[in-house]
Amino acid sequence: METFEFLARGAEAFIGVFNAGGKTFVGFVTGILPTLIVLLTAVYTVIGLVGEQRVHRLARFAAGNVLTRYTVLPLLAMFFLTNPMAYTFGMFVQEKHKPAFYDSAVSLCHPITGLFPHANPGELFVWLGVAAAITKLAEAGNAPFSLAKLALAYLLVGLFVNLLKGIVTEWITTIIARREGVDI
Repeated sequence: METFEFLARGAEAFIGVFNAGGKTFVGFVTGILPTLIVLLTAVYTVIGLVGEQRVHRLARFAAGNVLTRYTVLPLLAMFFLTNPMAYTFGMFVQEKHKPAFYDSAVSLCHPITGLFPHANPGELFVWLGVAAAITKLAEAGNAPFSLAKLALAYLLVGLFVNLLKGIVTEWITTIIARREGVDI
């Protein structure tokens, strides 16, 4: 009899995982999914109205110097093309800057999600976990800041870190290329 009870509890726990997953999925369908769809529609509308050539011109301009190459360009790439297509904006940077651009773009996947969840919906679980904790604190009257302030701070710190990482990766790429005798 004990074996039967153990198996029954195991079966309930097993199906409980899927029930919890289903509830989470329904929460996404009624919560974040409509937001993502509207954001994607808005971004594609902006690209359509502004014109793809103008977006490309802006990207070429942003690729021109170290400050914008590792902050503005990855931000534009993630915002307009989303992950993983954002990495194609690497076509606007010189060959020697491509590793550092990729490093900056991939590092922006998390920080951009708080303000622009359409940019990298695959990473929403991280942001939603943080947001849930801040929301609980806010409900209890203990939140030190709003979710919007946190999302903005997260993005700004992410852009600063991207700049540092881009510069360091560029420097490392130059050292390795020199050591290996590769002309870049």
